[in-house]
Amino acid sequence: MARHGANILTTQQSVISSENQNDISTLYFEFEGIADMDALIHDLSEIAEVHSVERHRPFSEIYGKRVIILGGGAQVAQVALGAVNEADRHNIRGERISVDTIPPLVGEDDLAAAAEAVSRLPRATVLVLAGSIMGGKITESVMKIQKLGIPVICLSMVGSVPDHADLVVTDPIQAGVFAVMHVSSKAVFNIYRVQGRKF
Repeated sequence: MARHGANILTTQQSVISSENQNDISTLYFEFEGIADMDALIHDLSEIAEVHSVERHRPFSEIYGKRVIILGGGAQVAQVALGAVNEADRHNIRGERISVDTIPPLVGEDDLAAAAEAVSRLPRATVLVLAGSIMGGKITESVMKIQKLGIPVICLSMVGSVPDHADLVVTDPIQAGVFAVMHVSSKAVFNIYRVQGRKF
């Protein structure tokens, strides 16, 4: 790929287990800068260890920008309700915005690790923290991902996270709507214009 001048943007490796054959892995690449795609596919296919090479549309065109929601079950569900409904409105008009949640996380360490890991998720563009009390290590993770360009919205809650979040929202449904509006290329809302405010 380097020989063909590929600028690799994303890679992902997965192991596929099968009863009929030895474990094989898939390597997924998103890249730019290739003048002759057919030549690259041909050269990759010539590698002895490569079983097949397939072309697919990039995830950015299929799933698009990602809104990540972390926290407690009922509050996450309400934030997701607002985000999914708002994303649906934008996606009907041709955008690609997806909403990701995780089963409820309990405990400071697990939430802090999940929040910090958002910076390593492909296409993650905003984090919403939905809970009743968050601080300590979670706040440290919030500050880390903010430095990497990922804004953080949180619900009005106890703890130090609201003091460091880019936006604090009381209504969880509205928090989800704000998150999607921020990542939308067609909406006029921008978190950084109201940074530090509470709604």
